[in-house]
Formats: sequence, structure tokens, C-alpha cells
Amino acid sequence: MLPEIHDFLGCRTPMGWVEAALADQHTMLLDHKNCEFKAASTALSMIAKYGGFPDLVLMMSRLAREELVHHEQVLRLMKKRKVEWYPLSASRYASGLRAAVRSHEPVKLVDTLVVGAFIEARSCERFEALVPHLDDELGRFYYGLLKSEARHYQNYLKLAYQYGEAKDVERTIEKVRALEASLIDSPDVEFRFHSGIPTKT
Repeated sequence: MLPEIHDFLGCRTPMGWVEAALADQHTMLLDHKNCEFKAASTALSMIAKYGGFPDLVLMMSRLAREELVHHEQVLRLMKKRKVEWYPLSASRYASGLRAAVRSHEPVKLVDTLVVGAFIEARSCERFEALVPHLDDELGRFYYGLLKSEARHYQNYLKLAYQYGEAKDVERTIEKVRALEASLIDSPDVEFRFHSGIPTKT
């Protein structure tokens, strides 16, 4: 799946981000925990909003359960490593991608699914970028997440094509790909799991 994900994304994670993550694993784990919770919340919100789409409801129900398991796993790692919890602001990433979502249905649903595919694909690619540099325990955990994140990416994309017109989906992919790459490749004022390249203060 990784070659497909590399082709789907508009850029690879910059080494500057990897270096920032390794230097601040406390924030990395805390924001990763938050991301897993947000992913589960997003899936549940889609079930509530699009309850008339049985395939979407089933897929999102499974995804929400899996994301909550990952959330619990990160919490256990944080406890084991004595990582203190504190409120952490969200990165610009998700809100930046949501700016590409059209406001009217049915294309709002399709655009939201495409954005979800990019978020899951980027998560998978970030785990891949981190794994060779992490300690054995954290490296094994993140390596174990690669398969599930890749599957989530596939599921979001499959639903987008199911509920949208193929040519429109492809245009949306191109639009979001360029936006997503700009968020990843550009300087960022803070380090987060999906941030751009953190600027040194």
C-alpha cells in the first residue's frame, strides 16, 4: 500500500518535521492521541449526518471503534512513559483541508470523504517516516498502525467514488492534493502530528 499512498500524496514528509518530532516526542504522542480521538469523532459525526447511507454507516462504525482502540493504546503508552497530559491546540492542517470542502450536498459529502482519505494517507506516511528513528517499543507500535491507516485511506476513497461522479472526485483529489502538500511542505509556527515544517523559535 505504501507506493500507492506515496503516489496519492503530493509530497513526502520533510526531514525537518521528522527531526522536530524526534526532539519533542511528548508533544508528538499527545497530539497523536488527540488525532485518534478526532478521527473517531469525525466518523461518528458522519454516521449522525449521513445515516441514510448504509455502506458509509457500517464503514464509519468500524473505523470509529478502531480509532478509539488506537486512542487507548496511545494513552497507555503515555502513562507508561509518564507523558503529562495538558490541553494542546489543534494544528492548521484539518481546518486548512476543510477549506476545500464545498458547502452544498451531495458534493459536500464527497469532498469530506476525499479530505478524510488524505488525512489517513498522511498519517500512514508519517508513521512510515518515523518508524526507523524511534525506540523499539514506539517503532513497533507505529509500524503496527501502518496497515490500519492505509485501510482507512482506501475506505474513505472507495466511498468518495461510490457516492460521487468519478471525474468530479478526481478533480477534488487534485485540488486537495495541492492544498495538502502546501500545508505539509511550508513553514509552520508549531509542531503537531500533521503540521508543516516547524520554525525554530
